[in-house]
Amino acid sequence: MAEVTTSVWATGQQPSRVQRQGRYVPESMRHPGKMLPAIAARVIASYTRPGELVVDPMCGIGTTLVEAVHLDRHAAGVEYEEQWARLAVANLGFAKKHGASGFGRVVVGDSRNIARLLPDLAGQAALVLTSPPYGAVTHGHIRSTRDTGEPGVRKWNHHYSTDRGNLAHQQLPALLDGFGHILAGCVELLRPGGIAAITVRPYRMRGELVDLPGHIHQVAEDAGLVFADRIVCLLCGLGDGHLLNRASFFQLYEARKAWARGLPIHAVAHEDLLVFRRVTKPVSSQKLHSLQQEPTPASTQSDSGLGDGRELK
Repeated sequence: MAEVTTSVWATGQQPSRVQRQGRYVPESMRHPGKMLPAIAARVIASYTRPGELVVDPMCGIGTTLVEAVHLDRHAAGVEYEEQWARLAVANLGFAKKHGASGFGRVVVGDSRNIARLLPDLAGQAALVLTSPPYGAVTHGHIRSTRDTGEPGVRKWNHHYSTDRGNLAHQQLPALLDGFGHILAGCVELLRPGGIAAITVRPYRMRGELVDLPGHIHQVAEDAGLVFADRIVCLLCGLGDGHLLNRASFFQLYEARKAWARGLPIHAVAHEDLLVFRRVTKPVSSQKLHSLQQEPTPASTQSDSGLGDGRELK
């Protein structure tokens, strides 16, 4: 495993769309909340060796999986939405066609049951790398309508799904509870000493800052993981003596509204990478015990019947 020597990573030197050009199928840009490829690649290179297993329980279009197989690691992902899972499979095929040496697999299902979806991988993963959903508040594509003579903005590619069972539709307490079940299941997949790395950023809701990294830190520890490190992954570029702003429309919009009210807030220009380790003996607590119980079917199964999981080829 490579030595981590810095607490700030320059992962935003190129915009996301440039990082994906020639490496992912073009349809990948439709997903509203993609992990930055440079972050995924840096995490995988830092915390795993060639031939080891990387798991993403909320893999979306497969960014974690693609970067893993390009680095000669093997990868497994779970995705709730079949449309994104199929794109993940397409991206893995694209990577293989372009020289990736690792092997990847994708299972459609509810990752709150991930230990049941991937029973053959129990205790084998060197790394779990993922990011929680943020919902439509912070993701998608935006275009101003001022050039058409109409005030306002037009949004597209900002919905994960229309399935209300998707965690992306849940309010913060339910989202955190679901993510806690996911992490507890991932503990069972990690080998002793294995790493769980979570990329997460704060966001603003109606002007108020939501400390999502702080919430996720607590949820991860409740799931039996031990905090090891926090790394700042820059979403901005580092130019010649200045920063190249790559803040999303949503971040800038909230900041401008706040300045208009006399509140000088700034757009977030980084993601927190929270790094945890699985200890040999998981932390014993009532909270951990409750998280490791299988969620009730009413809270985990989608109307499409994908809760039991099925692998896409």
